[in-house]
Amino acid sequence: MSDTPTPKAGAVTPEPVVDTPSGEERGRASKILREIANGSALISVLSVLIALVVGAILIAATDERVEETALYFFSRPGDMLSAIWQSVSGAYTALFQGAIFNFRREGFENQIKPIFETLNFATPLIAAGLGVGLAFRVGMFNIGARGQILVAIAAAGWVGFSFDLPPVIHVIVALIAGIAAGSIWGGIVGLLKAKTGAHEVIMTIMLNFVALNLVAFLLRTPGALQAAGSNNPKSPPMKETAIFADLIGPQYSLHVGFLLVIAATVAVWWLLNRSTLGFAFRAVGENPHAARTAGINVNMVYILAMVIAGALAGLAGANQVLGTVTSGITIGLEAGIGFEAITVALLGRSRPWGIFAAGILFGAFKAGGYSMQAAEGVPIDIITIVQSLIVLFIAAPPLVRAIFRIPAPGAKPRVRAIKEAAK
Repeated sequence: MSDTPTPKAGAVTPEPVVDTPSGEERGRASKILREIANGSALISVLSVLIALVVGAILIAATDERVEETALYFFSRPGDMLSAIWQSVSGAYTALFQGAIFNFRREGFENQIKPIFETLNFATPLIAAGLGVGLAFRVGMFNIGARGQILVAIAAAGWVGFSFDLPPVIHVIVALIAGIAAGSIWGGIVGLLKAKTGAHEVIMTIMLNFVALNLVAFLLRTPGALQAAGSNNPKSPPMKETAIFADLIGPQYSLHVGFLLVIAATVAVWWLLNRSTLGFAFRAVGENPHAARTAGINVNMVYILAMVIAGALAGLAGANQVLGTVTSGITIGLEAGIGFEAITVALLGRSRPWGIFAAGILFGAFKAGGYSMQAAEGVPIDIITIVQSLIVLFIAAPPLVRAIFRIPAPGAKPRVRAIKEAAK
């Protein structure tokens, strides 16, 4: 005889609740993502500092003068230390001059040009970073900014060279086309996740390849995006009526796209912090099960979040084709912005103004990196390594805390912990 009680007639036997491994893994991944995205600003600043220190070591290690003086370091150590200082200080000075202010140029108008180069590089990074960061706040890891940017470039560029419209209207229509294409591409991910439970990381990665090959195909197809009479995978140039207007003047590489990005940052901040929809976004990002219990339509939140994230990435793509260049669409116009946007969002802790500041920092790295390479002969790859190290340290807060001996949030002070243990 079994000891298991027999259910009474008419009673409903509850089904056992089983946590599947995939569910556990998703929960663990969401927890790690929240820890990274919600970390303190101090960790972000220290991560940048450590990355710059490691970059300085690499600059010194690859400098020819440092290598020469290292051969007789023990007889004349001052020569090597002086060479290290000259290589590192020269490289970072050139970085500053290429990104912020070049005091070696004549005339104040020429000296401030670098800061506008920085803002120009930062504009698409901020827009795409906002899209990635918004998805982070909903608990979704959007790695699909690259694909969203590519389809936006294709849509905005096609409108830019195909139609004859009045100047202001042409820009607006092309911009709307780019934003709409990005939102549709992002919305596909949200819809599939909401309806089928498919993981957004896999879907966004696959859609990146789909977008890349689709745009490449269109650029090789006459009558689609390829310029007439050309064998190169390139579109016709954008018409002047579809180009963003300069903000200050033709001598400075800054256009209306930067104002659009400021407006987008304000809009995302308001959405997340002041709107009912933003509250739903944050609630789902913290705990989707509790949000569903509270009556929030979690599936609709996933769809709307990815539509908005794709629209922001679409703004970055439209900026690339309507603002940065006028010669036409190429497959390299995305310029790695989609993946750099992930770094920008992580560094900015998925907060709109944090992303804005992080985008300007990475814009400075881009603008100053070319100057550093030209003036000091430092490989531009050093900047890429510094950016990668920033991601590494941001993704490992315990490592940063260990280096600077910063207690973990909620941890008891060391002396107090010792006293309590002694009791």
